[in-house]
Amino acid sequence: MTTYSDFNTSLATHPIKKDLSLKTDVNAVIQSIKNLLLTNKGERLMQPNVGTNIRQLLFENFTPQTTTLLKQFIAETIDNHEPRASLLDVTVSPDDDNNSLLVSLIVEVINNQDPVTLNLVLERIR
Repeated sequence: MTTYSDFNTSLATHPIKKDLSLKTDVNAVIQSIKNLLLTNKGERLMQPNVGTNIRQLLFENFTPQTTTLLKQFIAETIDNHEPRASLLDVTVSPDDDNNSLLVSLIVEVINNQDPVTLNLVLERIR
């Protein structure tokens, strides 16, 4: 059985080892998906196709076409850049009062029997 591990993006230190803490298995894959979705294309040096352009959709009116495009961007990004997971379902609902989108992903991680749910709040930033 393969174990996945990534650095914790909060850069917290392990209390005993005094080294950077790691996220493992499902938590590592979920963190990777979140990082991919929150990264704009062209933002990573030498990797212009990594990420997605969902931030540009946050400045559009929240219409059914916008949510459909957002779902498509998310599915393409996970399919192209995260081989450890497969997307089962995406739910997008606008939160008009807070000018944000609530995104819920159901993902199946390799070497894990249970599907995992990832909830994100996408907000406009300046």
